[in-house]
Amino acid sequence: MKQLTISEGCFRLSDTKTLSLPDLCLNEGESWAFVGANGSGKSALARALSDELILLSGKRENHFQHIVRLSFEQLQKLIEEEWLRNNTDLLSEGENDTGRTTAEIIQMNHHDEAECLRLANMFGISHLLSRRFKYLSTGETRKTLLCQALLSSPDLLILDEPFDGLDIASREQLAILLAELSNKGLTLVLVLNRFDEIPDFISHTGILADCHLTRTGLRQEIMSEALIAQLAQTERISGMSLPPPEFTIDTPLPADLPLITLNHCYISYNDRPIIDGLNWQVNPNEHWQIIGPNGAGKSTLLSLITGDHPQGYSNDLTLFGRRRGSGETIWDIKKHIGYVSSSLHQDYRVSVSVRNVILSGYLDSIGIYQATSDTQDSLTQQWLDLLGLADLANTPFQALSWGQQRLTLIARALVKHPALLILDEPLQGLDPLNRQLVKRWIDVLIKEGKSQLLFVSHHAEDAPECITHRLSFIPMASSYAYGIEQLSS
Repeated sequence: MKQLTISEGCFRLSDTKTLSLPDLCLNEGESWAFVGANGSGKSALARALSDELILLSGKRENHFQHIVRLSFEQLQKLIEEEWLRNNTDLLSEGENDTGRTTAEIIQMNHHDEAECLRLANMFGISHLLSRRFKYLSTGETRKTLLCQALLSSPDLLILDEPFDGLDIASREQLAILLAELSNKGLTLVLVLNRFDEIPDFISHTGILADCHLTRTGLRQEIMSEALIAQLAQTERISGMSLPPPEFTIDTPLPADLPLITLNHCYISYNDRPIIDGLNWQVNPNEHWQIIGPNGAGKSTLLSLITGDHPQGYSNDLTLFGRRRGSGETIWDIKKHIGYVSSSLHQDYRVSVSVRNVILSGYLDSIGIYQATSDTQDSLTQQWLDLLGLADLANTPFQALSWGQQRLTLIARALVKHPALLILDEPLQGLDPLNRQLVKRWIDVLIKEGKSQLLFVSHHAEDAPECITHRLSFIPMASSYAYGIEQLSS
């Protein structure tokens, strides 16, 4: 039996980045789907399987004779080349249009008219064989490249995002065709963004996160894991509203004013400046990442915002539309803020269930020490259902994975729908799969809710997709400069 095996594989992606494939075995006749978020290393895995990446360490053994990899990028490049032909010397005098036909594209690498026609009939595109390839629809071009790949008789076919850009009907049709190929014995590997794109015929699944292959195995077993089920849950709730707050705040914040305005901030400790000259404004609907090394002043800035730093009253700080020191209490500030940090996580050591951790967010307590209302209990159940934690509701908090614990604490901070959610190093201490779990849920919760996010981390690449702006603490000779940038959407 043909096999492709990788053991403790470390593949080079760049000078500073690698792809880790600890243990992977693809057997002849199997059908695999590898799933991961953007940037998780899916396309890199496809290139590693087709022997297009440098193996830095570990072992790769392959007994397949002809591996073919198809990607959306290859398709786009081919279409662009076809359109560029009109602007080259390939045009004969008086010729208005050039570009290869669908039949020519299928037979670009192997000429076999009879097999070309057979494959075109199989994929339902025989009527397109004489048409210019560049005029085909997205689904038609995808089928054309599949015919091209199959014409070369591969024994392992790797498809990178085969359903990307296709409508529902085209996705279903392509899935049926791929199932037929699998039933005929072709070894298939699909690289996908979403769990709900995994076709029914797939037998094995792998999960990627942060360029690590974190799980592999039979599809049913992998998809039944609690962590994987929660990741899949993020795909099913797009457009759903978050559970409402228990009650409406009596004095809502002005919707048209900046959430935070800080002018010429100066914070010192023992006459040494910690923050010196920072000007910063957080406007409505902005979500900020704050990055910088240890000791740069990130935590000091947070304590200024939360009202926990005594020098907050000597600075020009306007928060939630009120100038600091204008008579507000610390509780006036904190009722609009949800806060999660690694230190809070480490300190949350009381013996309590997952349900009661979320429920404690309504009480601002660590644990439950008073009677809760029916409304609080009902809303907590809604949060458990939303996060895919309902089956773990009565499980001890400490029995969850570290990422599930962090996610539970984020839900605890969000139950009151704070105007400002501060996540201080929320990915610290998490393995790749748990990092992916927390990042995906942050995006879902921020997108579907109304809270604005301050996301504090050491590295820019930690940012979830919802981030719109970045504040960077940049080391200088003896202090820090401050970089402010708007990120492209």
